Amino acid sequence: MTSQPDGQPSGLSAASLNTALDHQRCGWRGDFGHFGVERSTRIRQMLVSFVPDASSAQVDAWDDEIKALQPEIRKAMEREPKARAYSAVLEYRLPREARRPDVVLLVTGSVVVLELKGRHQALQSHIDQALAYARDLANYHRDCEGREVHAVVVPTAAKGRQQRCGEVHVTGPDGLADLIAELDRPELDPPEKPIAVERFLSPDAYRPLPTLVKAARQLMVERTPPRIRQVNEQTDGAFEAVLDACRAAAATKTRRLVLLSGVPGSGKTFVGLRVAHATELDQLSVERREGKPTAPAVYLSGNRPLVQVLRHELQLEGSKTAPFVRDLNRFMDDYNRTDAPVPPEHVLVFDEAQRAWDADKIRKGLSKLGKRRGKSPSRIASQPDLLVEFAERVPDWCVVVALLGEGQEIFVGEEGGVPLWASALRGASRPDQWSVVAAPEWKSDFGGVTFNSDPRLRLSNEVRTHGAKELHRVVSMLVDGPAPVGEVEGYVKQLEASRFALRLTRSLAVAKQYVRSRYRDEPDRRFGMLMSSRVAKPERLGIQTNARVEFLVERWFADDENTCFSCRNLAVVPSEFEVQGLELDCALLAWGDDFRIVLDANGDRRWSDELRRKYKAGGQPIDAMRLRRNAYRVLMTRGRDGLVIWVPPDPKLDATYEYFAATGMKILP
Repeated sequence: MTSQPDGQPSGLSAASLNTALDHQRCGWRGDFGHFGVERSTRIRQMLVSFVPDASSAQVDAWDDEIKALQPEIRKAMEREPKARAYSAVLEYRLPREARRPDVVLLVTGSVVVLELKGRHQALQSHIDQALAYARDLANYHRDCEGREVHAVVVPTAAKGRQQRCGEVHVTGPDGLADLIAELDRPELDPPEKPIAVERFLSPDAYRPLPTLVKAARQLMVERTPPRIRQVNEQTDGAFEAVLDACRAAAATKTRRLVLLSGVPGSGKTFVGLRVAHATELDQLSVERREGKPTAPAVYLSGNRPLVQVLRHELQLEGSKTAPFVRDLNRFMDDYNRTDAPVPPEHVLVFDEAQRAWDADKIRKGLSKLGKRRGKSPSRIASQPDLLVEFAERVPDWCVVVALLGEGQEIFVGEEGGVPLWASALRGASRPDQWSVVAAPEWKSDFGGVTFNSDPRLRLSNEVRTHGAKELHRVVSMLVDGPAPVGEVEGYVKQLEASRFALRLTRSLAVAKQYVRSRYRDEPDRRFGMLMSSRVAKPERLGIQTNARVEFLVERWFADDENTCFSCRNLAVVPSEFEVQGLELDCALLAWGDDFRIVLDANGDRRWSDELRRKYKAGGQPIDAMRLRRNAYRVLMTRGRDGLVIWVPPDPKLDATYEYFAATGMKILP
C-alpha cells in the first residue's frame, strides 16, 4: 500500500488507517470493503514495509495471495451485505512471539485463520501449522474465547474445495468465498458483532503460554509471573498451598516438608520458580546476627542441563542479577561439612525431588565437586537426609518444597523416590518439629509422621502442551503397557482433537522434512531430534550423538539454525539425560532398539527386557525396565506442539511400528 508523506496510506478514513502502533502488529488491516477495492501494489508495499527483510520469493508469494484473496472477498460481500464491515488482518504478528499467520478474518461469531501455500496440495506440516495458530488464538486470545476459531489451508495452485483434513478446511483460492459464507454466522440470535480489529490487535489481548525458559526469565528479570488463564487455573492453588505452609511454619516456628506432585508438563517447575521469587516470603524472614536474609527462598536443581540453559538465557538477556537456580550438588557440597555456614534461606525448593540420590550413590563418589575443592563431606547420607539436616539448622522455621514428577527417574540410584523423604523425616534430630503437607495419596508413605492433606498440591493436567491433557495418559499407556490397541486408540483421537500433533513414520527424511516445513516461517521455534542413550550403534542409522562432538546444551536449545550447535539443524542428537526438564516445540524421536515390542508365545505384545542383561553388575539398577520406560517417558513428553516418532526400518522394530500405527497415530506420507 503506497503512503502519503506523513506515512499514512491513502484512500482510507482516519478511523481505519494502519496507525504506527498497528503497523508494529500486522502488515495490513482493514475492513472487507477496503480490502476488496485496494490496489494490490499498495497492500504489498505495506507488507514489505512491515517485514523489511522479506525475500523476493516472499514478496512474489504476497502478490499471488493478494490477487487470489481480493476477488473472493468481493464475492463474500455480494452474498452477505454485513460482510463489508468484517475485517482482514494480514501478517498478524502474535504478541510476545515472532510467528505471523498469513491472514486472519474477523467475521460474525468466529475467527478464520488462513495459511496460503504456493502448492497444488496441502502438506501435513501446513495443516498442523494452521491448527496451531487456531489453537493458540482460541486458548490465549482474550476476544477469541467462546468463539469458533477455524483453521484453513489454501494451496494457491489448487482449484475448488478439497477434502477436509480433520478440523482443517482445505480449499483452493476460488473456494474461499463459499467457505467464508459457511463459517460466517450472521443469523446468530442474539446478534453478535465481529471482533473489532482495533480490539483484536491490542497487545494485551493475546497472552501465549510461555516456555519454561521464557517464564523463568520473566520471573527473574521482571519479578512477575506470566498471567495465562489456563496456567493460573492449574497452578495458582498449588502456589497458595505452598505459601500457606510457609506462613504456618513461620507462625508456629516449626518445619514442614511440602510435596507438590503432578504429571509431566503440569507446571510443577513453574510453581517452584514462583515460590523462589515470592515477595510474600520477605516478611516471614527471621532477623539474624548478620542481618535479615535478602533472599528467603532458593531453587535447587540437580538437572544440570536446565541450569545451564537458564543461565545462558539470562546472559543473552544481559541480566546482571545472580542466577536464581542453584546447582543442587554444589549446594550439597557447600553445606555438608562440619564448618559449613547456616543456610540463609527459609524455603528450599528441590526440583525433581523424586530423583533424589540415595546414600549408596553418594557413597560411590558420583558427586565429586567437594573432593575437587579439597572439602570432604562430613556425612554420607541420602540427599533427603542431608536437606532435612540443613533445614534444621535454619533459625526458627524452614520449609522444604519437594517437586515430584511422575516416572522421571532415569539414573541409577534415583529409584528411592518418596520413601527416601519419609525415612529422612523419621531420622531427623527433632522429628516432632516436622510435618508433611501433600496430596492425600501420599499419606500411606508417611506412617509415624504428622501428615496434613491438601489436594491443591496435586497437578493432574498438562499445561506445557497447550491443553493436550491426554498426552501423559497416552504415553503412560504405551510405555507402561503396552496397553491394548482399543484402549489407546480413543485417547489418541482425543489428543488429535486437542490439536497436539502425534505423527509416525519409518522414513527419517520424511520426519525431517515435516518438522522443517512445519516451522520454516517460525525461526524462534525450537525443534530437535532425540534418541535414547541406550541405543546400540546409532551411527548405523545415520545418527550423530553428542558423544562424538562438543555438545553445549545451552547453545543446542538457544542458537538459531545458522550455527552448527542449533537443535533446528537436526544434526546432533542428545539423549534423555541432556533434555530432561527442558522443552521443545516439537520433538523428533528416533525410536531405539533398546525398547521394542516383541510377541510372546501367545501372540501378546510386551516390551523386550533384553537390556536388563546388558547392565554391568557394578551399575545394576533396582529395576532396569523401569529406567527404560522412564527414559522414553521423558523423551516422548518434551514437545509442546507435537511429537514425531521415527521408527527405523529395522525388522526388529516392525512390531513396534505396527503397534503404534494400530493405535491411530497419524502416519506421515
